[in-house]
Amino acid sequence: MASSASGFEAHAGNLLEKTDIIASAPHALEALVDPYPGGGDDVGHEAQSIICLLQKQLVAEAAQSWELACLPRPWRTLLVWDEDKTAMQTKHKLPPIIVPSPVLHGVRPQLPEVYFSVYADQDVETVPPPSNIASLILRDSLVDTINTLDYNRNATAKFLIDLDCYFAPETFVKRATPFDRLKDVETGKSTWKPEDVAVDAVFSQLLQLPNAEHKLVYYHAVLTESCKIAPAAIAPCLGRAIRYLYRSVDTMDLELEYRFMDWFTHHLSNFGFTWKWTEWVEDVELPLAKPKKAFIIGALEKEIRLSFAQRIRGTLPEPYQALITEAKEKDVPDFKYNSDSTPYAPQAREILRLLRAKAPDSEIGIQLTSIQSEALSFGVADPLIPSTDAYMTAICFVGSKSLSHVLNCIERCKERLLALGPQSEAARRQIVTSVMQYWAEKPGVGVNIVDKLLNYTILTPISVINWALEDNIGRGMILTHAHVYEMVASTIHKVTNRVRQIVIARNQPALPGEQVTILDKTLEKEKAQMKVLFATVQDALAGVASGIVDEMAESRNQDTEGEALLRGWGDRWLRVFRRKMAVEETWIAEMMANYKAMDALVEIAAEVSNGNRAQEDIDEIS
Repeated sequence: MASSASGFEAHAGNLLEKTDIIASAPHALEALVDPYPGGGDDVGHEAQSIICLLQKQLVAEAAQSWELACLPRPWRTLLVWDEDKTAMQTKHKLPPIIVPSPVLHGVRPQLPEVYFSVYADQDVETVPPPSNIASLILRDSLVDTINTLDYNRNATAKFLIDLDCYFAPETFVKRATPFDRLKDVETGKSTWKPEDVAVDAVFSQLLQLPNAEHKLVYYHAVLTESCKIAPAAIAPCLGRAIRYLYRSVDTMDLELEYRFMDWFTHHLSNFGFTWKWTEWVEDVELPLAKPKKAFIIGALEKEIRLSFAQRIRGTLPEPYQALITEAKEKDVPDFKYNSDSTPYAPQAREILRLLRAKAPDSEIGIQLTSIQSEALSFGVADPLIPSTDAYMTAICFVGSKSLSHVLNCIERCKERLLALGPQSEAARRQIVTSVMQYWAEKPGVGVNIVDKLLNYTILTPISVINWALEDNIGRGMILTHAHVYEMVASTIHKVTNRVRQIVIARNQPALPGEQVTILDKTLEKEKAQMKVLFATVQDALAGVASGIVDEMAESRNQDTEGEALLRGWGDRWLRVFRRKMAVEETWIAEMMANYKAMDALVEIAAEVSNGNRAQEDIDEIS
């Protein structure tokens, strides 16, 4: 419609009438990908499906004779138009476009895409509003480029900076125009900032639900490179984006909040950890269950993981200093069994000495047996719990210098740790407890060690989930901690990723029937375990969301506001993991259906080649 050709208006109108039925029907899963399920009064928090939005924009553009003002028409402005000479020019026939059948949708999940913008609530428009078709034309061209050039972040960043070179003149204001000066732009002229449009497109991919097309760190890198290429233009845009997202933390989807947190801290680490923390000083005094307070604490913990506590403390104003305790500044946490007042201290110290000396496992076993005997004399129901605590705490202390140190120590002790689970599920969960207690001031390190223990199969996914959402759920306060979400989400991802790998392996072409049978049995087993895992997560979260867990029921009349906040956390967690379950079920069903259809086509094609079937059979199944 933007080309020099004419006469297609009626055809376009007919197409819009046909697509209206599909575009106007709401998708059944649209609510699961709403970036702001908490609602709110902000204009930018209204979820709009891209398909529905595009339909409205095209209808509006048709009413304006397909103006499409953002698209350049060089033949109108740069060339002398001569109808007679144009008619005499040689015309080239384009080859026909053949649409493959069946059409595979690729890596994108079959869930609706919602329009997302971090500049939706400003006094002056710096990006095209959703009512303008330029919003999707610019977004679509940028997103395609960003996701296609994922192998070269520098080229992507350069393209984003040069965005205004590829569209019609007067579409954007001059590059790096300060936001405050946009109010002085002549009435009727565009106030769209090319930097804002580019940054908005990157955030739309970084914060896309249910999953981004590429690894999130790629989008981090694109924003970092853009900021390095044009700091005067990009840095203020990112500042306004950060403020918008932080204001929206209370109503934002929980998964998106943590993606924002990860990017925010990663970005600060590339620019000296400098940020205007004074803007959020009032939120430091909020209760721990408030989303903004939880965000600040989680962001500081992640900054410490990317640097060290003393340096991060030096970047913070005085009101934030109390959030970084002296214990966080210790490189190596204290070994609690150094105190004689701690039960089983002598045996634990001996275990530590033996681990450092790389003594035979039999000598360590003597000390563990001594702890178990003493525990039985104290009336402890499961004596493996205190012995496991002493053993795992000693391993953490020996390996506290670095991740490689702790992995080496776990490797030496792997056989004994693997034997604990079959003996006592409580002892297996105690491994998680010991790790997280030892690294209580630096929980990110603890989460990393738990992840490695899962890789060794010392821990099982269900033991990690039960530790977080059953043993320590309490009133639901644990749900406010970013590292707990990271632990649970990464554990779920390990399980779902394994199921996906089996599905892909199961559907490899020309696979022998015997292997298919084995993989089918393995797939059914893994799918059942995945469902149990999701059911465990959802049952625990539903209890917090509805306020029926024991500790919430006991304190209901004492802290109504606090209970409401914690129930809100339960709702937010529950929504995330219901979506993850829906995505996995949809993906598995579609992949299996696609492969079955392909198998049927291959079989019929073979019969057609042998003369036993007609070509129309292939077309019908396709």
